[in-house]
Amino acid sequence: MAFAYLLFESFAYNPIVLGIMILLFIPTIVSINVSAGFISSVVIIMHIYSEANFTLELFLNELTLMAIGFGTGLAVNMYMGDYQKDLERYIDELETIYRSIFSEIVKYLRNGDTSWDGKELIEAENLLNRAKSLAFKDVENHLTRKQNEFYLYFDMRERQFEIIERVLPKITTLPVMVQQAELVADFMEDLAENVHSGNTAKRFREKLEIVKKEFAKMPSPETHEKFLAMASLYQFIEEMDEYLVIKQSYKGIKKKGRKKAITEEL
Repeated sequence: MAFAYLLFESFAYNPIVLGIMILLFIPTIVSINVSAGFISSVVIIMHIYSEANFTLELFLNELTLMAIGFGTGLAVNMYMGDYQKDLERYIDELETIYRSIFSEIVKYLRNGDTSWDGKELIEAENLLNRAKSLAFKDVENHLTRKQNEFYLYFDMRERQFEIIERVLPKITTLPVMVQQAELVADFMEDLAENVHSGNTAKRFREKLEIVKKEFAKMPSPETHEKFLAMASLYQFIEEMDEYLVIKQSYKGIKKKGRKKAITEEL
C-alpha cells in the first residue's frame, strides 16, 4: 500500500506506473525475505489501481481484507495436525531397514548367502520419500519453525542411502571370498546392531580405522580374483567411512518422549 500510494499519487493511475511499481516491488520483497506475500500484495495493489483514488476508507478496507485473509490462514495453521509421532515412526522404520540391509551384507560376507532379494532397498527409498514430504509439510504448517529437524534427519539418511546403493553391487558380487571378508563382516555386524541413538559415529570411525590397519597386515592376494575381491572390500570400507562422516556432521533432533537428542545415531 505504501508503494501504491507513493507512485500512484505522485504520478498517475496508469498501466506504465503500475508496471514500474511491480518491477520495483519484486526486488524489494525478495531482499527483505517476504516474497511469499507477493500474490496477496499484488491483489491489494490492483484494488487500489482499479479505484484510482487512495482514500482513508480504501486504506481501512484493504487492511480489513488482509486481516481476514491472514487471520483465517493463521487460525487454520494453529489447528493443523502434529506429524511428529508419524515422523518418529518413520525414523524407527528406516533404522530397522538399515539394520536389515547391513545384516544381509554380513550374511553374504560370511556364508556367501545370495538369497537376499533386495526389497529393503525399495522400502527404504519409498520411506525416505514419504518421510521427507511429511517433514516438509510439517514445517510449512507451523509459523514458528525456521527449519525442520526431521527433514534434515531424513536428508542425512538419504545421503547415506545413496552410499549404500552405490557400494552394494561391489560388496555382493565378490569374485572369491578372502580372509578380509570376515574382518569387514565383523565390523558390519557391529554397525547393524547399533543403528540407533546412543552410539557415536565417531566411535565407529575409530573402529573402522582399526579395520583398515588389520586389513593392511593381512597377506597379499595370490590370484587376480583375490586381488579384485580385496580391492572391492577396501573400497567398501572407504565408502562406509563416508557414511559415518555424513552422520558425524549431523547435529541431531529431539524426539518426543525421549530426554536425549538423536545426536549419535549411525
